[in-house]
Amino acid sequence: GDREAARRAGEDVDLNARMAVEIGGLFPDCPADRADSIARHAAKRGSGRVGRTAAGRALDHEALELAVAASVRHQDTDYDELPMSGIDRADARERVGEQVRGVLDRWRRA
Repeated sequence: GDREAARRAGEDVDLNARMAVEIGGLFPDCPADRADSIARHAAKRGSGRVGRTAAGRALDHEALELAVAASVRHQDTDYDELPMSGIDRADARERVGEQVRGVLDRWRRA
């Protein structure tokens, strides 16, 4: 009922907040609003995304890095456009890999 929905919404807010803090710890130069949107996206209930996995909910660093890398891939590279030009996903991922690593390294203060 309503109480259950409220409890779940509260859990989601809590998970998002903890995840965003953890992302900020791993990537100190990741803008705070970006860390927040990555957490919200990764932890979306019913999404099957990495933030909903046991590792994601446990704030496993590897799982969080995957979520951040996915966000960078989709938002900071032309990865989403590449398949339209006939490039398959694996090749597209490889093509933008260096760009993604560059952003992650910057955010990490490598």
